[in-house]
Amino acid sequence: MLTPAFHFNILKSYVKIFNDSAKVMHAKWQRLVTEGHTRLDMFEHISLMTLDNLQKCVFSFDSNCQEKPSGYIAAILELSALVAKRHQQLFQYTDFVYYLTHDGQRFRRACRQVHDFTDAVIRERRRTLPDQGADDFLKAKAKTKTLDFIDVLLLTKDEDGKGLSDEDIRAEADTFMFEGHDTTASGLSWVLYNLAKHPKYQERCRQEVKELLKDREPKEIEWDDLTQLPFLTMCIKESLRLHPPVPTVSRRCTQDIALPDGRVIPKGVICLISIFGIHHNPTVWPDPEVYDPFRFDPENIKGRSPLAFIPFSAGPRNCIGQSFAMTEMKVVLALTLLRFRVLPDKEEPRRSPELILRAEGGLWLRVEPLSAGAQ
Repeated sequence: MLTPAFHFNILKSYVKIFNDSAKVMHAKWQRLVTEGHTRLDMFEHISLMTLDNLQKCVFSFDSNCQEKPSGYIAAILELSALVAKRHQQLFQYTDFVYYLTHDGQRFRRACRQVHDFTDAVIRERRRTLPDQGADDFLKAKAKTKTLDFIDVLLLTKDEDGKGLSDEDIRAEADTFMFEGHDTTASGLSWVLYNLAKHPKYQERCRQEVKELLKDREPKEIEWDDLTQLPFLTMCIKESLRLHPPVPTVSRRCTQDIALPDGRVIPKGVICLISIFGIHHNPTVWPDPEVYDPFRFDPENIKGRSPLAFIPFSAGPRNCIGQSFAMTEMKVVLALTLLRFRVLPDKEEPRRSPELILRAEGGLWLRVEPLSAGAQ
């Protein structure tokens, strides 16, 4: 039912949003560098940028969260931190125990704040939808060229013609906000780190973008450009292999699974699958710790199992938002490399494999603005 929300016709309208949010982030970087702050935590800045994108794409709401505090954004960030913390404390797994703790009470308050915001948006859309009717509503949206996630969910119907309840819509919207911001922020942060460590690859990406946009003003990425950035795409994929944003996923076996050594995983057992381990398997990926974008050259992909590279998981329960995420990463990375040079920090970051692959103490890089002529 949710697949239409990620149809390419919907994603097309989001590309402009990604351009605009990246521009806000880059203006902020330019200002910080001018003030003497040349070291920036990629996770901090890119997380706010991805949240900015999501609020605009999910709710058509501009909170200006990259420039000023937002209670809703603060609640989303607090929930992310609390979930990661709870995941590491076994005694808090039981809801009854957890909600008695201080963290559990903070979690409930943050949940209420997020739910209240989403409920208010849904109520307002429900109020306008009956007045216009679905067809008129779609026509009005078509004029602005934007159909956000809430719109799609409100218009979604199952095989029996039944729509989603407000609770269903809220759950889907909140899940997309919660799951979509830090995964993409992790992917973008690590690819910038890898390109900072490999300046030749960084410069090749930059030249690819400059060649694509050389006769264009303003210099923005458009939908049709996304297929014209093959090397940049290879660099993103290799970074997702080396630093998968989601290191592990769990799945319940729907049938007995016989392993090659004769042992059997019984039906109903929940298995933890290490995406990080799959991506670092030396029998599939020689020298797995080496960053080599040419692993994803079309010639080198031939014969490789499609399950050797699964940053968005695989099968019927894979990440439904992977096209959204890849589109966002391509747009933001292209514009970032067009406007800035990224260099490694003095201290090498240590991977921190939480629910999302982070770096201990943040992922710090040095940024150097490029002159207009260099762009």
